[in-house]
Amino acid sequence: MSNQQQSNMTDTEKNTGTTSTIEQADDAINNYVFPFSPREIGIVTSVSTGIVKVSGLPNVGFEELLQFPNGLFGIAYNIDEDEIGVILLGKDSLLTAGDEVERTGRVMDVPVGDALIGRVVDPLGQPIDNKGAVANRQRLPIERPAPAIMDRNAVSVPLQTGIKVIDALIPIGRGQRELIVGDRQTGKTAIAIDAILNQKDKNVLCVYCAIGQRASAVAKVIANLEEKGAMDYTTVVVAEGNNSPGLEYIAPYAATSIAEYFMQQGRDVLIVYDDLTHHARAYREISLLLRRPPGREAFPGDIFYIHSRLLERSTHLSDDLKGGSLTALPIIETEAQNISAYIPTNLISITDGQIYLSPKFFELGILPAVDVGKSVSRVGDKAQLPSYSSIANLKLEYAQFEELETFARFGTRLDENTKKTIEHGKRIRECLKQQELQQMPVSEQIIILLALKNGLMDNIPVEKIKDAEDALLKNFNNFPDEIIKRLFSDAKLSDDDSKAILKIAGTILAPLQDKPKPDENKDEPKPDQNKK
Repeated sequence: MSNQQQSNMTDTEKNTGTTSTIEQADDAINNYVFPFSPREIGIVTSVSTGIVKVSGLPNVGFEELLQFPNGLFGIAYNIDEDEIGVILLGKDSLLTAGDEVERTGRVMDVPVGDALIGRVVDPLGQPIDNKGAVANRQRLPIERPAPAIMDRNAVSVPLQTGIKVIDALIPIGRGQRELIVGDRQTGKTAIAIDAILNQKDKNVLCVYCAIGQRASAVAKVIANLEEKGAMDYTTVVVAEGNNSPGLEYIAPYAATSIAEYFMQQGRDVLIVYDDLTHHARAYREISLLLRRPPGREAFPGDIFYIHSRLLERSTHLSDDLKGGSLTALPIIETEAQNISAYIPTNLISITDGQIYLSPKFFELGILPAVDVGKSVSRVGDKAQLPSYSSIANLKLEYAQFEELETFARFGTRLDENTKKTIEHGKRIRECLKQQELQQMPVSEQIIILLALKNGLMDNIPVEKIKDAEDALLKNFNNFPDEIIKRLFSDAKLSDDDSKAILKIAGTILAPLQDKPKPDENKDEPKPDQNKK
């Protein structure tokens, strides 16, 4: 075949291919169906503090996320026949009546994942620590159903706070919800921060949620966490006092979703809500602005439900669900020691116990100012190391002392046993004092409290109890390592181990004990009595 014939055949094939491509393009154009995605757009009719009224959006759902101009979002909360009441998650000054609002088709969610560890974020998940964007791959809704009953395990593993009075007398377990309640400026946040700091190297992640706090107070907390190295395992969620009430309202739910992600990975998590009094007040403000009917103390009727559905998400998951746990430490502020007010009683009935901080103790310098008589852990010794059983009666002895001390102030004549109980109680109170940010390991706690329980400190003056503690800690290496290891075992402390600890402790404390005077408690005979 000649070259000219080959060239003619190639040109014919090219023309045929071009014609086929054009025909395919024409068919694709003629058969193309343009997809229509309808967008529902409403109009802002009014703007008030943290609340927006919107008209339109006939198909909007309850708690659906709505998008406003200037990057603002809101949650559809009141769905009436003619308008929608929206909780605004941002500054209302950026909106005016007549602005457009659009549905997103999803509920409010928050980024979750390991990238949030060590970060400070707002309730929307946006970083506020100047460390760049959060590299997250997953988001979870802030409102999630609590685990079912059959998906839960009993609380059995202790969560050590490093605070003697709590770990020994009011133990907290992993998966428990323990309320911290007290007047303002009594040390509630300090106890929660100590609990976070004590989780270092214990494979427990922490989430600190600040709700309506002053920016300076939050900055101080973050500085303490960074100084002690706690930000390596902590996430901080902040809704400041100058934020909109909507952000304060969603803050604890967002923080809980962040914590739940880690719990579902089989990890142990501690979450602190500081504090839910501000949360309740923010929800009250929102409800009143939305014209919802007020109830007791002007709170809406569902104020109990917003806290119960939040705290029910804290639990210890079953082994089939990887066995993770979420321990909650909600904080509540009382007014004039009134723990029978509406919000405190709600939270007391929801949680598994409470730690009550007394302003009277705080003023007397008894820190932490825990009132043992009004504090309780409903899990009890089930969430406590068995070695603590050797000091089991310490709480009862302390409670008896507080009752007897009240009578002694009236100048009542006391018998010798009562005097001994009071003197022993004074040493218990002195021994339970502890400075802020100075956590104490389990082994040191048990040795000090065991010596206290068995009367080794009864002959030491009250003002020297701190020196006695320091002496025991300074000579801690004198105690055998085998016994120290057995303090962490699943068995109770044996009598032999207790005697060995007390023998060594007695030797250490001997120089500090007052030696009884030879003529003490003996009356000198009178001359006239001898003559008779």
